[in-house]
Amino acid sequence: MPNPETSLVQSWQHNAQSWIDAVRQGAIDSRLQVTDQAILLAVLGRQPTRVLDLGCGEGWLLRALAARGIDAVGVDGEATLVDAARAAGAAPVHLASYEQLVAASVDIGRDYDLICANFALLHQDIIPLLSALHALLAPGGALVIQTLHPWAVADGNYQDGWREEHFSGLNGQWQPMPWYFRTLSSWLNALDMAGFTLTSLQEPQHPQSAVPQSLLLVAQ
Repeated sequence: MPNPETSLVQSWQHNAQSWIDAVRQGAIDSRLQVTDQAILLAVLGRQPTRVLDLGCGEGWLLRALAARGIDAVGVDGEATLVDAARAAGAAPVHLASYEQLVAASVDIGRDYDLICANFALLHQDIIPLLSALHALLAPGGALVIQTLHPWAVADGNYQDGWREEHFSGLNGQWQPMPWYFRTLSSWLNALDMAGFTLTSLQEPQHPQSAVPQSLLLVAQ
């Protein structure tokens, strides 16, 4: 049985171009309807001058922030995504794995007013990474996390553990992606153990849906 952490990284390597196409073609309805706007408003609402986008992917959020006069820096561990973000005008964008960020072996800058992780925390042990991010924030800086809402995707199994995303309904050659499901209390405990204090919790929701589309956490 392959290690799910290894399979997660390999799935992103395989799926990178399909992901770029899906994002840029507006193929993911929840993003169009709710979650892209939710993370953008959460960031803009804090009026930062300097932002780090963790797991920036092909760079859509970097471009949206730069268009609003914000100094936005990206980092991602997948080279194809980083190349796409750079080519689309998002700069600077660093190539670094989460292991490298934990070890501080790659300089991606520091003293950020805000760090955002938009559906980017898919690994099991995120506490060392969160602690590393804590050290990159300026005094009074904030961490903004948007993730799948655990109550919406629990599917009758509300406990921490590995799940699998199959990207059904999307065009492209997709490889199943393992991702680590965590309960609400697990999210809050991880933030606490990394030295953060939760300051805001939102549940972005489409007005025509009874289920929240995401969980949005702001911590300092």
